[in-house]
Amino acid sequence: MRKVIAINCVPYGSTIKISLGILEQAQKNGYEVYSAAGFSTHPISELPPYHFQIGNVVSKKLHQELASFTGCNGCYSRFSTKQFIKKIEDISPDIIHLHNIHGWYINIPMLFDYIKRKGLKVVWTLHDCWAFTGHCPHFAFSGCEKWKTECNNCPSFNVYPRCRFDDSTQMFRRKKKWFSGVESMTIVTPSQWLANLVKSSFLKDYPVEVINNGINLDVYKPIKSDFKAKHKLDNKFVLLGVSFAWEVRKGFDVFVELRKRLGEEYAIIMVGVDEKTASSLPDSIVQIPVTQNQRELVEIYSAADLFVNPTREDTFPTVNLEALACGTPVLTFETGGSPETVDDTCGAVVPCDDIDALEEQIRRIKAERPYTEEACVNRAQRFDMNKRFMEYVDLYNKL
Repeated sequence: MRKVIAINCVPYGSTIKISLGILEQAQKNGYEVYSAAGFSTHPISELPPYHFQIGNVVSKKLHQELASFTGCNGCYSRFSTKQFIKKIEDISPDIIHLHNIHGWYINIPMLFDYIKRKGLKVVWTLHDCWAFTGHCPHFAFSGCEKWKTECNNCPSFNVYPRCRFDDSTQMFRRKKKWFSGVESMTIVTPSQWLANLVKSSFLKDYPVEVINNGINLDVYKPIKSDFKAKHKLDNKFVLLGVSFAWEVRKGFDVFVELRKRLGEEYAIIMVGVDEKTASSLPDSIVQIPVTQNQRELVEIYSAADLFVNPTREDTFPTVNLEALACGTPVLTFETGGSPETVDDTCGAVVPCDDIDALEEQIRRIKAERPYTEEACVNRAQRFDMNKRFMEYVDLYNKL
C-alpha cells in the first residue's frame, strides 16, 4: 500500500484542516496516511488516530527563544527532529507532504538533509511566501521585493517569526541552500498569484501546480436567516466583513472609514471582533465575536447583501468562497490571490487602498443589485473541497 505523511506547524487552524482533508481523501483512494504537527497548547478539536505530535512545550519554547536571539529560525529542536525522522524511517512513506514548516517546531536543515539523502518524493503546499523570503510570510503590505534577489534591511523582522534583529540576509541564504537540490519536489500553491511569485524566486526550478483552496459546500450554502430581524436591520443594505484576526492588514481601518462615509441605509457587520479591536470601532458597527459555530456563520453570510474584503495581504481567502457559497456577492481589494475567487458574475475587484473606488462599487451594487444568489452559488461550486482534495490525490498518483 502506498504511504504518505503530511507535516504542518500546528494541529489547529485552516492549514491542518486542509492537510487532514487531503489525507482523508487519499485514504479513501487506497493510501496509508499519517499526519504530524508541532506541539501546541491551543485548544484543538479531535484529531485522527494517525496524527502525532512533533516535540513538546519545552522544545518549542526553547526553539522560539533561541531563534529570536540568534536569528536562526528553524535551526533548533534537534532532538525532537531526530525522533521525528526515526518515525519517518519506520513509516517509510512514498511521499512527504509539507505544509507550513515555519513555527519553531522542527530543525529544517536536518529534515531537508534527510529528504535529499533518501531521495524522497516531496509535495510542498505553500500557504504563504515564507519559503522564499529571508524572514516574512507576507510582503505585500510593506511593498518589499528584495526576495527576488537577496533579502536585507528587512522591514518586518520584528513581526512573525519575530527576531530581535534583522536576520533576513542570513536566513535567505540558509533557505536557498536548504530548499535547493531536492531530487523530486513539486510545489503547490492555492492561487496563480502565489505560483507566479514562486516562479520569480530561487524555487523557480521546481514544478509548480495551482490547486485552489476549497470549502465544504454541504455546510456553506444559502439558508433562511433571522439575523437581520434580530439586529433590527430589515430595511438596511448589510455589508459584512469576516476575519479571525482583525488588523490593518485585513482592512480593519477600511470599515471604520466606510462607516463615516455611508449613510444610515447601510449597516456594517464585522465578525471576529475581540476586546482589543472592539474599543477602536464605532458603536454603529455591529460587532460579532469570533465564532467557531459554522451554522451561525452561515446564517450571517446568508443575511448579508454584500461581503466586503478589503484585505491588504492574502494568499487565497476562503472567507470569500464561504460568502459566495451562501449566495452573497464579494467585493475585494486587488490583493494577492483574492481577486481569483470572484468573476464578474458574482462580485467586483477594486485597486488596493482605493477607498473611493470601494465606496463607489458599494453604492453601485446597492442600486443595481447586479449579482444573483444563483450566480454566486454557481461560482462557489468551483471550490468544492472534495474536488480540490482529489486534485492532490491525482498529484500523488502521478508522482
